[in-house]
Amino acid sequence: MSTLKNLISTHLSAEQVEAVNTALATLETALAAKVSNLSGDERRKYGSISEQNKLFVNKVNDYATGQAALRSPDVDWDEFTKDFNSRTVSEGTIARLQNLLTGISNSKTLHDYDNYQAALDDYAYTNYKTGTSASGYEAKQKELKQFFSRIRKVDEVQTNE
Repeated sequence: MSTLKNLISTHLSAEQVEAVNTALATLETALAAKVSNLSGDERRKYGSISEQNKLFVNKVNDYATGQAALRSPDVDWDEFTKDFNSRTVSEGTIARLQNLLTGISNSKTLHDYDNYQAALDDYAYTNYKTGTSASGYEAKQKELKQFFSRIRKVDEVQTNE
């Protein structure tokens, strides 16, 4: 069975890498004063509201905006509205960033696969050239073979016995 090679051949140019880095720096600067770093304990304490609770918050917001006379006087409604709007913007931003992250991660996976397959091809060629006593390949083979374990797995040992 032949191995698929070069699954991805799209690469960022130096200008595109610079544009991405500039955009990320701009985003980091824009959000620096607005992001919160929670400790593990704080994250557990405050958690994340469930989908059911999001629906509840949305319904309270609907009443607050649609029937202001029914709002509780104990709630700071200006702050509630700011929190609600910030939450909505954050959700949209997170969704967009997650889509980008997924795409970038998938591209990286394909680049990793391509690199690994090419490295295996190079290693096979190195082994071939070592067998021909070509100069320099024996040292390269010794360096590369350390990445391949000679120890059989327990399952293989039990299957073969």
